[in-house]
Amino acid sequence: MSKPLKISVCGAGAWGTSVALHCERQGLATTLMARRPEQAAAMAADRENKDYLPGFAFGENLAVTSDLAKSLFGADVVFLGAPSYALRAWCQQIAALRPGVLKEDVLFVSLAKGLELETRQTPCGIVKEELPGATVGSLSGPTFAGEVAAGKPTAMTLAFDDCQDGDIERLQNAISGPNLRVYASRDLKGVELGGCLKNVYAIAAGCCQGLKLGDNALASLLTRAVAEMVRVGQALGANLETFYGLSGFGDLVATCHGEWSRNRTFGEMIARGRTAADIIAQQRTAVEGYRTAKAFHNECQSKGIEAPILEQVYKICYESKPPLQALSDLMSRDLKKE
Repeated sequence: MSKPLKISVCGAGAWGTSVALHCERQGLATTLMARRPEQAAAMAADRENKDYLPGFAFGENLAVTSDLAKSLFGADVVFLGAPSYALRAWCQQIAALRPGVLKEDVLFVSLAKGLELETRQTPCGIVKEELPGATVGSLSGPTFAGEVAAGKPTAMTLAFDDCQDGDIERLQNAISGPNLRVYASRDLKGVELGGCLKNVYAIAAGCCQGLKLGDNALASLLTRAVAEMVRVGQALGANLETFYGLSGFGDLVATCHGEWSRNRTFGEMIARGRTAADIIAQQRTAVEGYRTAKAFHNECQSKGIEAPILEQVYKICYESKPPLQALSDLMSRDLKKE
């Protein structure tokens, strides 16, 4: 019988913490790495993350630290829980510890769902740039951190494009349990793009809900968002089928409907009169769709990809376009076949 995997989770936000809680419940030796020493000390003393995921007690075998080298030493799998805009800095710190601390066959798994604004790289693309030769994958899907922490039923997709089948299966089996089912995929590009795109469409869904436009409007928006997601994703090299799975359609539905969705809430607040810049300036946690909307706007412009919903979200976020005017412009586009 193989030895249980040793897990390091870098980033102690809500999602990173919930992944660490789940891995510990699976009987895996797990360390949660916080960026700030004071946060690590508070979590170690309180045995919960009162800042980002209050109300969920840490298991007795979940270690907490702010020492990156200590967290990474001997780890078989490193989950990267930083938002996309902070991921490169995390990877640069990790790179400074190679070799010596990191195992040669360590697997890196990104939990982020956003494009880097300056480079338009996906999270795994950033990791591969900063950690050359590393085996890098993504864990994505419809996941509210609080529900995973509470052990509610959840399904996710684990994607790699350059990992041995046996290593994928070992990790898939290790993190799957009674309340979390993990599916494997080789379309890393599609899984990442689905997770990034759905955050932009969730902003549009929030605008619909904030304006109280009704269920018909929201259903129509989500239907056309799926079509646009497929068109953009395929143009960027992903497989069509991936966008109808957990990391595409599944995550889109959850993020556009969930009361917990930061991106949907962000859109609601804009629809009610606040500016995007003001919300972001006062937001403590990441709203990935905000920066990602600009990154996708730039990418679609440079590659000639038609993405009218993405374009309107970009204008709402960065040009202060009123959401009602954006809707009017979408509704008045030339009619076409479905």
